[in-house]
Amino acid sequence: MISLFFTCLGFGQNIETSEKLNIKEAKKQAKRFLRKHGIPGMSISVSRKGNLIWSEGFGYANRKTKVKVEPNKTLFRIASISKSITAVTLGKLVDDNLINLDESIYNYLPDYPVKNHDFTVRELAGHLAGIRSYRGNEFTLNKKLSISEGVELFKNDSLLFEPSSQFFYNSFGYVLLSEIMQKASQTDFVSLVEKSVFNPLHMTHTMLDDSSIDIPNKTNFYKKKRVLSTPVANEYKVAGGGFLSTSEDLITFGKEIISPTLISKDVLTEITTSQKLKSGNHTGYGIGFSVEQTKNKTPKYYHTGGGVGTSTVLLIYPKEEVVISVLTNRTGIKMDAFGKALEAIFLD
Repeated sequence: MISLFFTCLGFGQNIETSEKLNIKEAKKQAKRFLRKHGIPGMSISVSRKGNLIWSEGFGYANRKTKVKVEPNKTLFRIASISKSITAVTLGKLVDDNLINLDESIYNYLPDYPVKNHDFTVRELAGHLAGIRSYRGNEFTLNKKLSISEGVELFKNDSLLFEPSSQFFYNSFGYVLLSEIMQKASQTDFVSLVEKSVFNPLHMTHTMLDDSSIDIPNKTNFYKKKRVLSTPVANEYKVAGGGFLSTSEDLITFGKEIISPTLISKDVLTEITTSQKLKSGNHTGYGIGFSVEQTKNKTPKYYHTGGGVGTSTVLLIYPKEEVVISVLTNRTGIKMDAFGKALEAIFLD
C-alpha cells in the first residue's frame, strides 16, 4: 500500500514537472514571437481538462504609458474568432427551432434582393454562398453602421459563383447571417449573443467593440510596433469580426465547445463538421470553425483572426481537453505557425 502511494505521488510529480517544462518552453517561444514580429502586446491563456494551467501577458496594451497586458483584464479585438461565437449563437437558434440551416435565406429575409441562385443558411454560414468580400476601404471603414446598414454595402451585388460550387471565406456573409439571426429571434444581434452565450458562460469581459465610447481596459491597436492603427468602426460586422475579449474569456468559450452546455451535441456536430462542395470535396470549415486533425489524428477546431490592430488565434482540442487562446494588438501577423508551435508543446 505504501509502495502504491509513493508510485502515485511520483507519477503526479512527473506530470507537474512536465507541465512546468511545457510552460517554460511556451513562454520562451512567445517572447521570441513577440520580438520577431514587433508586437507591442500579447496575451496567452491555456487550459487543460477544464483548468487554466497558464495565462500570461507580454508587452504593453499601451506602449506610451507602459500599461502592461493582463490576460484576465486587457481587451483585444478578437477579429474573426467572433464567427465562432456567432456559430454557437446560431446553434442555439437551431436548437430552439427558430432557424433551419437548410432553409433558404429568403424564408427569413424575403425582401433580400433576388440573385441568380438561391442559397441556404448553412451555405451562408459555411462560406459557400458566393457573397463577396471587402472592396476599397470597406475593411477600414470608420463609420458606425447598424447590421442592417452593413447589409446595404453588398446586398445588390451578384453572387461570385453558384452556391456550394466553391469555398470563399469572407465576413460580409456573416453580416447577412447576423441580420437573419436577429430577424428570426426578433432580438438585436448583440443582445442575442449576450443572452445566449456571454451571460450563461459568465464571459464578463467580452463585448461589442463600440467605436463611440471609451471602453475601460481596451488595448491600443497598432499597425507597427510604434505606430497606432487608424480608427475603425466594427459594429455592423460584429458577427464576423466585431467583438472584444480577453484571452481568459476565450478559454471559457473554448471549454464550452469541448463540453457543451448551451447547445445540443447534435448541433455542436453540425458546426464542427467540415462542409462539402457539390464536387464532394471537403472545405475544412464547418460553421464558424476551421476543422482539422492533429498529428495524432484527433479533432482540432480553431479560428484565426486578422483585423485593424489585431491578430488572433483560438485553438480547441476536444479529445485532449486543451484550449489555447492568443490575442495580439498588431495588424497583419500570421498566427498559424505560432499556433502550431503551441500545439506541439501542449499536446505532447
